[in-house]
Amino acid sequence: MAKVDSISKTVSIPDGVKASLKGMELRVKGKKGEISRTFKNPRLSMRVDKGSVFIGMDDPVRFEVGLAGTWEAHVKNMMKGVTEGFEYRMKIIYSHFPIKTSIKGDEVVIENFLGERFPRRARIAEGVTAKVSGDTITLSGIDKEKVGQTAANIEKATKIKDYDPRVFQDGIYIVSRGDR
Repeated sequence: MAKVDSISKTVSIPDGVKASLKGMELRVKGKKGEISRTFKNPRLSMRVDKGSVFIGMDDPVRFEVGLAGTWEAHVKNMMKGVTEGFEYRMKIIYSHFPIKTSIKGDEVVIENFLGERFPRRARIAEGVTAKVSGDTITLSGIDKEKVGQTAANIEKATKIKDYDPRVFQDGIYIVSRGDR
């Protein structure tokens, strides 16, 4: 395997977006809001200069090359989040008992799932907006990780236990994920 002498990744900052780096914390501000994230690695460096975010290091080992690509993806998601936002759509599916869903505070309340007497609850992450309309739940926000984690919380809350999953396919599932 060939050794890499240095690695350099560049993410351009779109129009209307401001990025600043303070210590190891990157702040990105756009028309939809502001996101900050801490990037920690003693050997990998990041800087903001001339409308771009630069990620790089000299003499990287194999995992650090991958880490630089991960940081690049996180920065791109931050830029896209503050300009366009992210939206996940979830479908409520039932065949045995009608499921009633509602939003109460920072939770999605799922009632009558498989005929259960007590409601199941899923936490909505901070900064995520949830809407229930008919048999669709729409999650939107500027932080891709928080929107995705909220969708995962809802899917996990409707996980079927002690029933044959081939027969009981009831639940709430992600049907599309993307930007607005």
